[in-house]
Amino acid sequence: MRQCSCCCFDPSRATHCISLTCDAFLSLSLVIFFFPLSCYLEDDPLQPMTSDETVPVGGTVTLTCRVAESDNSSLQWSNTAQQTLYFGEKRALRDNRIQLYRSTSTELSITISEVQLSDEGEYTCSIFTMPVRTARATVTVLGVPGKPQISGFEHAVKEEEKVTLTCTSTGSKPPATLHWYKGDQLLKGERYGQCTVDGNPTYNVSSELTLEVSASDDNTLITCAVNHPSLSPGDKRSEQALRVLCKSTGKLGGKEGSYRTFGSGVKQQKITFYWLPLQAKPDGAVLHFSMLNKSDNGVYVCHADNGIGSSEGEYTLLVQDPTAMSTTSGVDHAVIGGVVAVIVFILLCLLIVLGRYLIRHKGTYLTHEAKGSDDAPDADTAIINAEGGHSGAEDKKEYFI
Repeated sequence: MRQCSCCCFDPSRATHCISLTCDAFLSLSLVIFFFPLSCYLEDDPLQPMTSDETVPVGGTVTLTCRVAESDNSSLQWSNTAQQTLYFGEKRALRDNRIQLYRSTSTELSITISEVQLSDEGEYTCSIFTMPVRTARATVTVLGVPGKPQISGFEHAVKEEEKVTLTCTSTGSKPPATLHWYKGDQLLKGERYGQCTVDGNPTYNVSSELTLEVSASDDNTLITCAVNHPSLSPGDKRSEQALRVLCKSTGKLGGKEGSYRTFGSGVKQQKITFYWLPLQAKPDGAVLHFSMLNKSDNGVYVCHADNGIGSSEGEYTLLVQDPTAMSTTSGVDHAVIGGVVAVIVFILLCLLIVLGRYLIRHKGTYLTHEAKGSDDAPDADTAIINAEGGHSGAEDKKEYFI
C-alpha cells in the first residue's frame, strides 16, 4: 500500500505532518477540501512564539508575542474567553489593568496588573496571514498564602507534659507547605489538613506539632514558617513562646544573721516559703535575726512550694559569742571609744606632772624697810637714818606658791 504525505492544519497549534494511506487520504479529501491546506515547517518565520508565565495574585504579568519576520500583518492578543485585548496598537477591551507594553512589526507585548485568580488560563496570540497562525501562552496565577496562625497554647504547662500546637495558613495556590522550628532546629510536624473553600480555588493548610516540654524549654520560641513559590524564604512566619512550670528546688545560704532560700527553675508560678522553727521573724524567702544569741542555735528548715512541686533546704546556725554584734558599726564605735580613752588618759597624766612641777618650785621673798625713814624730811636724810638700821628690823615674808 502506498504512503502519501500530508499536513493537518490545527488553527490553535503549529502544524504537524503525518502519514496516511492513500485510501484514507482519498476518504478524507472531501472534508479537507473545505479547510486550507499547508505544510508548515518548524522554522516558519511567520509563526508566532510565546512563553508561559507564572504570577502571584496582585502581581503584574507581561505577555510577549514575537515573529521572526514581518509581512506587515498585524499581531493580536486574546484572553481566555477569546476576547480581543489588543489588535496591534489598538486597545479592544476596556480594562485599565491591561496596558500596551511594546508594539512593533515583529512583536506585540502587553501587561496585566493586579492579577486575580480569574485571570488564569490560556491567552492566544494570532497573526492574520493566509492562513492565520496562532500560539498560546498559559498564565498560572499563584494564590499567596496568609500569615500562619499558631493555636493550642493558652496557658503555661508543667514540665514533662506534652503540648500540641496547630499551625494554619489560608489562601494558598497551590497548597503551601508548613515547617516547624524550635530555635534554629527543624522539627517534624504532621500535615493533617488541606481543603478548599467552595467556589475558591485556593487551599487552607494545617500542620500539628506535639512536644514534650522540659525546664529548659521555658521561653523557647516555636516557629511555624510557610514555604510557597510565591514567597521568599522566611517571608511569612509566626512564633509562639513556650511557658513551662517547673518544680522548685531549694537552696539555703546566708551570712551576717540573714538566711535566704532560692527556687531555681521556678519561673511562672508564685513560690510560698515556710520556715521552721519560728522563733525568728520570716519575711518570705528571708529570715532576719536582729541580734544573735545562743538561743538562736539550731537547724533552720525552709520549705518552698510553687503548686507544681516542693523542696526543702536546711541550715545549721551556731552562735559562738552571744554578745557579739555582727555589724560593722559596732566595730567602728569600739575603735572611737578606745581612741577617746587614750586621749583622756594622756591629758590626766599631763595635769599630774604639771602640778608636781609647780609645787616643787615655790619661793620666799624678804622686804627690808628702814625704821624711822618715815620721819625724814627728805630722801637723803631718810637714807642716812636708815643706814645701820637693818639689824633691828623685822623681817616681812611673802610666800608664793
